Amino acid sequence: MLTDIEIAQAAKMKNITEIAAGLGFAPEEIEPYGHYKAKITEEAITRLKNKKDGKLILVTAVNPTPAGEGKTTVSIGLGEAMEKIGKNAIVALREPSLGPVFGIKGGAAGGGYSQVVPMEDINLHFTGDMHAITSANNLMCAMLDNSIQQGNELNIDPRQVLVKRCLDMNDRALRNIINSLGGRLNGVPREDHFIITVASEVMAILCLAEDVFDLKKRLGNILVAYTYDGEPVYCRDIKANGAMTVLLKDAIKPNLVQTLENTPAIMHGGPFANIAHGCNSIRATKAALKLADYTITEAGFGSDLGAEKFLDIKCRFAGLKPNCIVLVSTVRSMKYNGGVPKDELTTENLEALKKGSVNLGKHIENLKKYGVPVIVAINHFYADTDAEIDFVKSFCEEKGADFAVTKCFAEGGEGGKELAEKVVEACEKESNFRHIYDIDMPVYDKIETIAKEIYGADGVDYTKEAKQAIDGFIKLGADKMPVCIAKTQYSLSDNPKLLGRPENFRITITSASLSNGAGFIVCLAGNVMTMPGLSKSPSAYRIDIDEKGNTVGLF
Repeated sequence: MLTDIEIAQAAKMKNITEIAAGLGFAPEEIEPYGHYKAKITEEAITRLKNKKDGKLILVTAVNPTPAGEGKTTVSIGLGEAMEKIGKNAIVALREPSLGPVFGIKGGAAGGGYSQVVPMEDINLHFTGDMHAITSANNLMCAMLDNSIQQGNELNIDPRQVLVKRCLDMNDRALRNIINSLGGRLNGVPREDHFIITVASEVMAILCLAEDVFDLKKRLGNILVAYTYDGEPVYCRDIKANGAMTVLLKDAIKPNLVQTLENTPAIMHGGPFANIAHGCNSIRATKAALKLADYTITEAGFGSDLGAEKFLDIKCRFAGLKPNCIVLVSTVRSMKYNGGVPKDELTTENLEALKKGSVNLGKHIENLKKYGVPVIVAINHFYADTDAEIDFVKSFCEEKGADFAVTKCFAEGGEGGKELAEKVVEACEKESNFRHIYDIDMPVYDKIETIAKEIYGADGVDYTKEAKQAIDGFIKLGADKMPVCIAKTQYSLSDNPKLLGRPENFRITITSASLSNGAGFIVCLAGNVMTMPGLSKSPSAYRIDIDEKGNTVGLF
């Protein structure tokens, strides 16, 4: 089989103006970035507001293997398959980050014959959104340090600066640094840190903002530091939010692209699914709902992270109500959760499959608690045997979950037709969507509810530092905010080694931060990496330009 990039480079793409026209956009309602990418204008977003919403389908997954389970590939393939069965559909996805692209995890444009294109552009600089977010975040940091340097009118304590500079690249050398060395003209020396752009609060805010004015307000609400007296300092206090908004005025517009089968796709925003909410922008999802009868969107990592945040944070803020949830599972993920090493996952092992099936079972149970119809997408890999696939089917039947085998990677939309038919049926059923916790619950009760109901924990413990931080946020008026728990994606617990369905465990909140502009409290359980490093053999080793000027090695 051809590589992902070879398939993408051979694609017969339509001009983006043709894709836009098929969605009902007038020529002036899009801003083309070349022949195959475009921004959707503010005027178009405004015009769409009074249109009726289509059905909303969330695609999520079980706890993944290190290579991922093909959630984006299934999302794209489902969008293509919907068109093949005569339905009007659109996919709404996150944008890739350069860190994973040049690291080990890869991009976010799908794979095989289920991709969004132009794949190279999307996985690299795209329309510049990531760069705009990086610049806006770092402008805020520069203005904060300048405020300290220029007389420190706000009485900012350099030891209590909360915001971090960012870079859209894996670079462990920047995690912990000392800045402003070299004398008085270079600023006030202090300990500083870098995070990857997709982990920044600016990214989370862009994806939650309703419009550019809401964006400016939210940016102004970022808690940037404390004074020597312990008083909060916000981004608006250092007068940065106006200029930041100007840097983001184009980035807030959703991006329009297409799939390999020329069906429409919107890609916009890409916050981490642990440190933030892991979903594409509210603006993109709402626009997609107006443009098609069926909108397929995804949430990052497993359902214990991305889906929980989509359902309890994004849907709460945006007033969204999903009609169906697709839970992507694979034979290899079940064997991995059954204790099989990652280099042995292609060997048939029914015993491990049975042992690891409890992980899938817990995810099914969790999603049913939200009152939305659930369908398991069994994403077929080349090494899966008939006996293994039959076991997963039987397991889904035992759990009362509908299911469909998908082969979108190898067959594109044709390989997702069974899933598409099941999704259409599910969307006709009644959806009694509800959040897992009430927003008026005390903060500690919200955390406890997620830990017990979603992770299966017996309870929650807090370090002294975490409890002090959360109590301080409550005093600042954050007690009515949703909570965003950051933990490992590999386990339902906060320990990546506890695979399957852990029991008799407690999670420990080690630290907490307030994403005041985004509107949620972030609670870290365990060690969550906000600035990844490159592996011993990163993808960057294999990415190159050939003698004809073509990109090679990009998956």
